[in-house]
Amino acid sequence: MHLSVHHETAYRYSAPVRLGDHLLRLTPRADDVVTLSQSIEIEPAPVWREEGIDGFGTPVTRLGFAGETSILKIVSRFDCETSAPPAIVQDLPPLPWSQPSMAGFLAREDAPSVEAFASDLAAACGWRVMPFLDGLNEALHERIDRHIRPDGDAHGAAETLRLGRGACRDLAVLFMEACRSLGIPARFVSGYQAFSERLDGRRHMHAWPEVFLPGAGWRGYDPTHGTPVGDGHVGLAAAPDQASTMPVEGGFWGSDISSTLDYRLKIEAKPS
Repeated sequence: MHLSVHHETAYRYSAPVRLGDHLLRLTPRADDVVTLSQSIEIEPAPVWREEGIDGFGTPVTRLGFAGETSILKIVSRFDCETSAPPAIVQDLPPLPWSQPSMAGFLAREDAPSVEAFASDLAAACGWRVMPFLDGLNEALHERIDRHIRPDGDAHGAAETLRLGRGACRDLAVLFMEACRSLGIPARFVSGYQAFSERLDGRRHMHAWPEVFLPGAGWRGYDPTHGTPVGDGHVGLAAAPDQASTMPVEGGFWGSDISSTLDYRLKIEAKPS
């Protein structure tokens, strides 16, 4: 699928501020994606700019600024070709798993209710991993009331399960916690979905979980939509936790300053 993305982010400050160094995660990851063209424009212009890859394989843009400004505007554009991951054909061992080498993607919160929820699902699937993952994806889609929450960190998995309500990032964390409780490594992904729900009529960034399957690598699920991740998804950042996937990270100096955030996102999708 051919995707064209135009994403504008603007921070406005009530008085001129000095900007600290910033880190952007707005470049598509190479997972099942071929980037055809890309640009990131920044106002005010940074005095230095570095491109790199972080410790989790996410492309990052580091920026430094000088002087004062009342706005920070970032305009990201790219065109890419996406493809669906190949089918998994090999047999996988029954749950629960033990994968000490993936410990960084197995850290868990203390959530007995989530553990019980995951165990019940796994038992109903005969402890087979693929039926469990499909069943978990479907269960969260059916039982969690999905809504848009423009700001704030993801809620804990136990809270989302208890409330039965959450944004896409909350469902991602709940899915990850359920998988980790059975020894399945999981990570948080932020990016775009070409056909994402638009409950308020606007486009928004999206979040979903990925799990690591022996012999198949990282595979994504989208409990917000109840489907596996496919060629309509473009991941920008992946990490063991949400905090390491934020699209814009940085700060400013100023006294008694208030700030506002505005954004506009346009995604066009065409068959390849």
